Amino acid sequence: MAKYLLLKHYRGAPAAVNDVPMERWTPDEVSAHMRYMADFADRLRETGEFVAELALSPEGTFVRYDGEGRPPVTDGPFAETKDLVAGWMLIDVDSYERAVELAGELSAAPGAGGTPIHEWLELRPALGSLPTITD
Repeated sequence: MAKYLLLKHYRGAPAAVNDVPMERWTPDEVSAHMRYMADFADRLRETGEFVAELALSPEGTFVRYDGEGRPPVTDGPFAETKDLVAGWMLIDVDSYERAVELAGELSAAPGAGGTPIHEWLELRPALGSLPTITD
């Protein structure tokens, strides 16, 4: 089994076919989208392929270590994932081909007008084990 991260993006990916931003959807359209996502996750739970998922809020802050007791906090000027990543799902599947198949299915979640979004999802494999480093 191999783990893959499916990333949903606010922006940065090629435009979806149904490219209406969620903030312009009706409450029923948002509910239908969320129901599709929950049903998709439930199906993967039944097959044992689901690991975890999380929708992300657009708010966020960068923090880094800058010496003892001084973690600076900034809202830029870096490219911020809060503007890019809308949510993610971690799956555990038998093959890359299965991961692609599931990403394609997730891409069909309904959006504005109840039609599939056909959004681009980023598919990232998780590292199975860290490489051995020798001197």
